[in-house]
Amino acid sequence: MCGIVGVLGNHEAAPILVEALKRLEYRGYDSAGIATVNNGALRRRRAVGKLVNLSDLLVHEPLAGKAGIGHTRWATHGAPSVSNAHPHRAGAVAVVHNGIIENYKELRAELLNCGMEFRTETDTETVALMTERYLKEGHSPVDAAFKTLDQLEGAFALAFLFDGEEDLIIAARKGSPLAIGHGDGEMFVGSDAIALAPLTDRITYLEEGDRAVVTRAGAEIRGANGELVNRETKTIQIDATQVDKGGHKHFMAKEIAEQPHVIAEAIRHYLPVEEDAVRLPGEVDFSNVERLTMVACGTAYYACVTAKYWFEQIARMPVEVDIASEFRYREPPIPGNTLALFVSQSGETADTLAALRYCQEKADKILSVVNVPESSIARESDLALPIFAGPEIGVASTKAFTCQLTVLLSLALKAACDRGHLSPEEMADYATAIRGLPNVMSAALEQNEAIRQAALKVSEARDVLFLGRGLMFPLALEGALKLKEISYIHAEAYASGELKHGPIALIDKNMPVVVLSPKDTLFDKSVSNMQEVLARKGKVLMISDQDGIDEAGDDVWCAIRMPRIKEALSPILYAIPAQLLAYHTAVAKGTDVDQPRNLAKSVTVE
Repeated sequence: MCGIVGVLGNHEAAPILVEALKRLEYRGYDSAGIATVNNGALRRRRAVGKLVNLSDLLVHEPLAGKAGIGHTRWATHGAPSVSNAHPHRAGAVAVVHNGIIENYKELRAELLNCGMEFRTETDTETVALMTERYLKEGHSPVDAAFKTLDQLEGAFALAFLFDGEEDLIIAARKGSPLAIGHGDGEMFVGSDAIALAPLTDRITYLEEGDRAVVTRAGAEIRGANGELVNRETKTIQIDATQVDKGGHKHFMAKEIAEQPHVIAEAIRHYLPVEEDAVRLPGEVDFSNVERLTMVACGTAYYACVTAKYWFEQIARMPVEVDIASEFRYREPPIPGNTLALFVSQSGETADTLAALRYCQEKADKILSVVNVPESSIARESDLALPIFAGPEIGVASTKAFTCQLTVLLSLALKAACDRGHLSPEEMADYATAIRGLPNVMSAALEQNEAIRQAALKVSEARDVLFLGRGLMFPLALEGALKLKEISYIHAEAYASGELKHGPIALIDKNMPVVVLSPKDTLFDKSVSNMQEVLARKGKVLMISDQDGIDEAGDDVWCAIRMPRIKEALSPILYAIPAQLLAYHTAVAKGTDVDQPRNLAKSVTVE
């Protein structure tokens, strides 16, 4: 949730830390801070709000030193304030932290009994004070940090910096991601490879329970049991242009526009042009699978709900879809011949990772659909399926969602072929349609101005209703979520057939109702529901193809035209107008599109 960076370099650390934090700000932006060691003296600077406030502070109060740590915060314990901002310092140690220390109250009570004084509302201060206590007892910085780590319960990624130590950072992870970057006579620490991409392409990912002593000479890593371990150093290629706005006003706009390109990349990997068959990066045989369990959170959960239709209708496979935070505590029975599938953009979503671990040793096979192949969820799966979306910086997921859908559809087609429910001719027809997706999505993006004009009207509403049937129902849920996330307009979504079972009471002349309804097998049913809205003076914003718009008539408040597409692929295409509607509505309202209030990109705490 929060972003961590550390530098042991040959140049002034402060500007390097700030630049790295800019690449991590999608993880949290309630406050930010850095600490450096210079001539043996540990000092820090912190500021509330966006990272630019810290940058301004450093202009007037610069920090020298070639060793430092930095942090951008998404608040959990304690409101956003300078005192609660990281790094937290206690005497000779400064600490940055991502995660939650679950036993901090017990540790706090112990430290209070020892006469230690607390100055913040955070759980992280407990880590700094505990380390300082061990330092005062005469332990070395390494031993003090390790003894502190032994006391901690919960999920964390931590980096420690010490007064008088200009060639030492202690790094540790348990439940939250952390990586070490290797330079030439320099070393780095970061929450993910994106932060370190301008500094190095050689990355070592710490594994669960690892703790590392980092110096400019390298990193000594110890495993959860204290033994020395070797972790593979990998060369990571992240194009720096992927994490800038590329001429767009917002990252979200850029990432919406990138969808034809990134989906083409995903299709190239899963449906090679030389064959009309799905190719996976490992072996999966669906022929004997009796049930598929799919688990995710947020937008990824709606991707799973969409895929449930595909697996059931095309592959004739029973499917259960669960929200990860409910699944893990419901402790459902996992019968034999169950395949468990987990979807997460970051691959570090705490609840999804916990659900995956619950299914280990119970499900026959663990699959994951992720955007970060080196993530915890990917590493702990039997097979990880990358979505090839590239870095997604906007908090509201766009290109990751449609890439997830593309990979899940490919997986459903593989299941259908394995189970004998799809002939070679039918598979070839699907392959042709999927390969045409990038061009069709490019055509959908050409409706940007029409969608912007509709969004200007929607931006005046207090409440918006989304309706969809069949494959459009989960997309309606996703459309409502997008609008809520970035415009702060209250929005709800319903299966169109549920309208008369309660939500129709909300309809009046002030209520925009977004109807997602391509001219498909359920179109006539959707139009009937739309007429129920129109009869009550509701304002229908219809998103359909030309045939659907023509049949709907002139009574709709606004119509957005989409290209015709094979019915099974419609959720991938219709995600674009749902995303653009939310985006332009947020712009019209003047909200922070890329960094909406109270949200962060990667939810790595429970």
